[in-house]
Amino acid sequence: MAVSAGFVATLVGFTSTIALIFHAASALGASADQITSWVLALGVGMGVATIGLSLWTRIPILITWSTPGAAVIASAAAGVSLPEAVGAFVLCGVLMALSGMTGWFERLMNRIPLALASSLLAGILAKFALMSFAAATAQPLMIISMLLIYLVGKRWWPRYAVLGVLIGGSVVAGLQGLLDTRQMTLQLAQPVWVTPAWSWQAMLGMGLPLFIVTMASQAVPGVSAIRVSGYRPPVSSLMSWSGITTVLLAPLGGYAFNLAAITAAIVLNPHAHPQTHQRYTAAVWAGLFYIGMGLLGGAVAGLLAAFPAALILGVAGLALLGTIANGMASALAEPRSREAAIITFLVTLSGVTLLGVGSAFWGLVAGGLTLFVEHYRSRPDALDNMP
Repeated sequence: MAVSAGFVATLVGFTSTIALIFHAASALGASADQITSWVLALGVGMGVATIGLSLWTRIPILITWSTPGAAVIASAAAGVSLPEAVGAFVLCGVLMALSGMTGWFERLMNRIPLALASSLLAGILAKFALMSFAAATAQPLMIISMLLIYLVGKRWWPRYAVLGVLIGGSVVAGLQGLLDTRQMTLQLAQPVWVTPAWSWQAMLGMGLPLFIVTMASQAVPGVSAIRVSGYRPPVSSLMSWSGITTVLLAPLGGYAFNLAAITAAIVLNPHAHPQTHQRYTAAVWAGLFYIGMGLLGGAVAGLLAAFPAALILGVAGLALLGTIANGMASALAEPRSREAAIITFLVTLSGVTLLGVGSAFWGLVAGGLTLFVEHYRSRPDALDNMP
C-alpha cells in the first residue's frame, strides 16, 4: 500500500502541473537542455528532501515544487533574463530559509491578509485559465474535448481528472497530426548551471511574489494537511530546509520547493498504511519515484516538447481551476476586505508592468493601499475581524 500510495502521489503531482513548469521555463527563454535540467533539479530535489525529512521526523512529509510559483514566473517573465530569474529564485530560497530559522513564517504570513494573498494567487493563475480557453480559437476540438474530459473526470474520478485531460488531449492531438515525436528521446537528464544575476526588477517582480505565493498557498495548507492528519511537524525546520534546497538547486532550475498540500493527502491517508506511525514510508517511496522522474527529465522534456502549445495551455489551465476557485472564495469571503481583494485580483490579472516590475507585486501594493485607506484608524474591534 505504501508503494502504490507513493507512486500515485508522484504520478498525480508530476502529470497535473509539469506542463506549467515547462511553460514557465520556456517563457524565460530556457533551451531544451535547460528545461531538462529544471526537471532533473526539481525531481531530485523533491525526492531527496522528501526522503530525508520523512526519515528524520517519521512523519509523511511530501516536498514538491511550487505550482503557483511556476505561474508567477511565467507571468513575470517579460523583460527578465534567465540568469536574473535564477537570482530571484535564490532570493526566494533565502527568504524561505530565514522565515524558518528565525520563526518569522507565522508572523510574516499574519501580516499579509488572507484576502490579499488569496486574490493575488487567483489573479496570477487566472491568466493561465484564460489562455487555455482562448486556445479554443485555434484548436476548438482539442480544447472542447479536454474540457468535457475534465468535467466527466471531476464527477467520476476527481483525483485523476487532470491526468485524464492530459491523456485525452494527447489522443486528440495525435489524431489531428499535431504531435511532433521527433523530439522524444529516452535519455538521462544532465544538469545545466545558470549563474545568478541580480536585478531589482526581477527581485521585486518575481522573487518576492514567488516567495509570498509559495508560502501562502502551499506552506500554510501543507502544514494544515499534516496537522489535520494528527501529526505535529517541526514547521520552522521544514521551512528552513525547503529554503536551503531552493538556494542550492536554483542555478540548475530548482526554482522553489515547499510542502505539498493536495498530493500530501495521498500519503497521509489511511490507505497509505493502516498504522499512523508507518505512513512515512509512503512518502519515502514517493521520494524515490520523484528521483526516478527527475533522472528521466530528458524524456519528460522531450515528451512535452512534442505537444502542441494548445495542449500544454489546456492542461495547465484546467489543472488550476480548483485552486483559482478556492482562492476567489477565500478572497471574497470577508465583506470588509472584498474591495481590496478584487482590486488585487484585477491588477494582478491585468499584467501591468511599471518600472520594470510585474503585476503580481503591484497587485499586492494596490490591495494593501486599498485596505489602508478603507480602514485607517478604524475601531479596534472592527479591525479584529479583518482577515
